[in-house]
Amino acid sequence: MYPLQSMTHATVYIVISIYVLLYLSLRKNPFFVAGAFVQDFFTKRKFFFHFAAVMAILFFNKVELWIESKMHYTPDFTAKIHGLEGDFVAGFQHLFYNNTVTMVTSIFYVIVFPCLMIVSILIYTYQKKYRLFYALCYTVIINYVIAIPFYLFFPVQEVWAFHPNVKLLILEVFPKFEAEYRPLSGLDNCFPSLHTSISVSMALLASRSGNRLWKWFSLLSCVVIIFSIFYLGIHWLTDMCGGVLLGIFAARLGLSISEERPFFSRILLPQRRLQKQEVSE
Repeated sequence: MYPLQSMTHATVYIVISIYVLLYLSLRKNPFFVAGAFVQDFFTKRKFFFHFAAVMAILFFNKVELWIESKMHYTPDFTAKIHGLEGDFVAGFQHLFYNNTVTMVTSIFYVIVFPCLMIVSILIYTYQKKYRLFYALCYTVIINYVIAIPFYLFFPVQEVWAFHPNVKLLILEVFPKFEAEYRPLSGLDNCFPSLHTSISVSMALLASRSGNRLWKWFSLLSCVVIIFSIFYLGIHWLTDMCGGVLLGIFAARLGLSISEERPFFSRILLPQRRLQKQEVSE
């Protein structure tokens, strides 16, 4: 029996993981934590619009696949990427191949990755760290706004689909991955790696949270997810490098906007609102 038999099966694991991570990170009943989020969602207009913006950009990421299918612009930069880095991913995959490693990396790629964003939102909301919540919203939006044009105009195929000596190892754990997970991400939506950039961004934001367990778990997850994108045969080294740079840039910019540093405060908010921000939040 395969550990992940379907996306429904994976979703159940994601929900369980969120529950466990919330309890361990906050030592509170996760339902109370979720209740705090629902309350803020319906009572704080600024909170609502920021969260809605994140949902909109995540939805547009799926629309991007439809736009791409209608485009007549069909270049393929995969051969150029392979020419730059050669057989790095193939050697990496063969060096570390092990059934247990395949299981762990698949779980982090499919299950832990979405938990990083969801649990971060719930933790920051429950702890009333709204600036960090807003920073997360800006960060996610920046990651996708920058990545999507690359997916449209600089398509690069996943390694396993191009390199004859690389396998999509996640199929050994999640055999329906191509049928059920693939609609969320195009086969040529490779550079930059959003699994890398979002993981890096969430780890950087978690380092500001003051929550020791969440900080170290986010950092560990980031490292394992970056390892997994190579090991599972999905991303090129170039994708990872682009993802790391994007993740750092997005997190720093998101924090700058949420903390209303001088440059952004002059653009985004009138001065009189800045003075009242902390009171209103």
